[in-house]
Amino acid sequence: MQPARSMRQKLEKGEVAVGALVTSHLWHDLIEVAIDAGLDYLVVDLEHGAHDVSMVAQVCQLGRVAGFAVLIRTATNDFRGVGFAMDLGPCGLVLASVETAAQLDEVRDAIYLPPRGRRRPGGAGNRWVDDYHLRIWQKQVENDVIIIPQIETCTGLEHVDALAAHEIVTAIGIGPYDLSMAIGADMDKDHVGFVDAVDKISRAADAAGKPMWRVGDAGPLVKQGCRFVCLGDVSMLLTEVLSQKVCSAHATD
Repeated sequence: MQPARSMRQKLEKGEVAVGALVTSHLWHDLIEVAIDAGLDYLVVDLEHGAHDVSMVAQVCQLGRVAGFAVLIRTATNDFRGVGFAMDLGPCGLVLASVETAAQLDEVRDAIYLPPRGRRRPGGAGNRWVDDYHLRIWQKQVENDVIIIPQIETCTGLEHVDALAAHEIVTAIGIGPYDLSMAIGADMDKDHVGFVDAVDKISRAADAAGKPMWRVGDAGPLVKQGCRFVCLGDVSMLLTEVLSQKVCSAHATD
């Protein structure tokens, strides 16, 4: 997984990695659009997106050929859901609403072949390897796969230290909307409860020697020290840019 390996190296060097979420409007050319825009990765959202499975596999394939990282946010975090996502051929997974280390143990079983796990690989994901020997799977897939659990509930926040320290975790993520609602902040990023929650997650990430993954405006997040950023949903970003262009046109009338 050269794209996953490259992004891991970038994060280890403290460089900024910027990507975007694709909840709707997934199409082949989006890979080239993302590369031309200077993005480092895309996350195809299967939790909330109604994407055609063949299209998801093809986009993962295009990313593989282009050396560009395509991750999947899984529909579920159980063994079957994670295994299905891995078979589509992504560089890694974003896991929504993870609450316990036991959940990550199940994810581990679904991403690793025996003896480390219980995965039965198939589908487009097999294209990552030159042959099917265990050492090749480990070298070309398992050792580089990116895993980002999102903290989105009070229970997840309570267990964040164990989650961040888990062996499969690359970065610890925040689900900003769900977490803020769970603690009563109602999307107020300055709410004392939300600020404290982010600080607790940040300290857990630092203790584990891993980066935080945040969704939002890259500029302010990078100034705060975040190096692994998701700009948000591509369709929402497109709407925002188009709205700015329309406002600019009317302002010159």
